[in-house]
Amino acid sequence: MTDPRGEERRAARVLLLDGDFRVLLLRFAFAGRHVSEFGEYGWCAPGGGVEPGESLAEAAAREVGEELGLAVAPADLGPPVAYIAGFADLGWARGLFRDYFFVLRVAAFQPDTGGMLEGEAAFHAGHRWWAPAELVTPGETVIPYGLAGLVTELAAGRRPVHAVELPWHHGPADR
Repeated sequence: MTDPRGEERRAARVLLLDGDFRVLLLRFAFAGRHVSEFGEYGWCAPGGGVEPGESLAEAAAREVGEELGLAVAPADLGPPVAYIAGFADLGWARGLFRDYFFVLRVAAFQPDTGGMLEGEAAFHAGHRWWAPAELVTPGETVIPYGLAGLVTELAAGRRPVHAVELPWHHGPADR
C-alpha cells in the first residue's frame, strides 16, 4: 500500500547485543535535515531499505554485512522484536516509513564499514556500543525511541512474542 503523501519505505534493522547486552549503534550526520528537532547527529541500529523480492530478514542480514562487515544468516535473526512506523519527508524519501528491528547476540567486535554504499558512507560518523542505562538519557538522538526499555527487557530474558511498536521519531508536524 502506498501512502498518498509519498511512497512506503520498509527497512530492516538489527539490534546487535554483546554479552553485556550493550547494543551497537551507528552515528550519522543529519547534514542540515531535521537539525532543530534532532540535533546535528543521531544514532541508529544498522540496517536499511528492503529491496524488491527480499524478505525482512534477508534485508537485515544484507545490511549488517554491508554496514558492519558482519556475516549473518537471515535464519539466525528470528522474527522482528519491534517496529516503528510513521510519515516523514527526509528529502531523499517521503512517505510512510516502517522500520522492523531484529535482535542478534554477538561477541563485541570492531565493525568494518568499508562495504557501506556511497550514500550511507556520506552520513556515517562513527559507531559505539551502548549500555542499556546509557540509552535512557543519551544526550543525542537515538532511534528508535524506547530502545532502552526494549534492551532492558531483552537482557532480562523477556523477548516479545510479537513485535512491539516503539514510538515514531518524527513529531506531529511531519505526519
